[in-house]
Amino acid sequence: MKINEMLNIEFPILQGGMAQVATAEFAAAVSEAGGLGIIGSGAMTAQVLEEEIKKLKAITSKPFGINLMLMNPDADNMAKVISESGAALVTTGAGNPGKYVEMWKGKGIKVFPVVSSVALAKRLEKAGVDGLIAEGSESGGHIGEITTMVLVPQIVDAVNIPVIAAGGIACGRQMTAAEILGAEGIQIGTILLASDECPIHDNYKTEVLRAKDRSTIVTGLKAGAPVRVLKNAMAKEYVKRENAGADLMELEKYTLGALRKAVRDGDVTHGSLMAGQCASFVNSIRPLRDILETLMKEYESCKR
Repeated sequence: MKINEMLNIEFPILQGGMAQVATAEFAAAVSEAGGLGIIGSGAMTAQVLEEEIKKLKAITSKPFGINLMLMNPDADNMAKVISESGAALVTTGAGNPGKYVEMWKGKGIKVFPVVSSVALAKRLEKAGVDGLIAEGSESGGHIGEITTMVLVPQIVDAVNIPVIAAGGIACGRQMTAAEILGAEGIQIGTILLASDECPIHDNYKTEVLRAKDRSTIVTGLKAGAPVRVLKNAMAKEYVKRENAGADLMELEKYTLGALRKAVRDGDVTHGSLMAGQCASFVNSIRPLRDILETLMKEYESCKR
């Protein structure tokens, strides 16, 4: 894997741009641990993002990235903030970043959109992006329909730019499999939730540690906005009402502010515990450096 050479980082590992979780402090800690920390700007405004970037730069001089959710109503202003941020990389989701690509690349920022289909991958390559993050449906949070094992090789074969694999990766064997499929690096998120440095509430971490192979559920399938979370009372009731034909207005009462409830308040009953299927691989809370080093040792062992 060579994405670390492109980004001047120690390991070919990116941290996912998890909204409410990927703060400046957390992203800086990931970068210091040898990966590429990414500020998750999903719940921010341009002004808040600018403040987060300043915080990060006060903590680390290592390369960092920023994730921009293109559906954010302040996306245009946030894109301008990113262009002046000094970030090594910008990742994007929920749309096409084409109108920002030239501006970002002109500032030396690599552009790696998150994609869940071959058609979008081809379109974004034509738009001039530097690479792609192929994210399978095993991942936590907002997901597509295709699994990582199926998606990654199809996108690798369809484009001529680097591809990073994401979704369901939590051990060196999976990292090695991603490389065999053609990926130049990996992006991880769920495994990092159980790190000492992760700012989520301890109750949330405990639920991740308790997860088994069938502990996640997907909400929002019928609404066309699928989100993978750990099963709890809120998620089960949401899916029950969704299957019964509830409209979006009724369903919104379950999810409005639910992620913040989980992350900040530790409400594991009514909060949205976003996590991928690989949560069952997470068995202890460890320092970020230990998590990344273990991944690399397992990966290198598989290659011998």
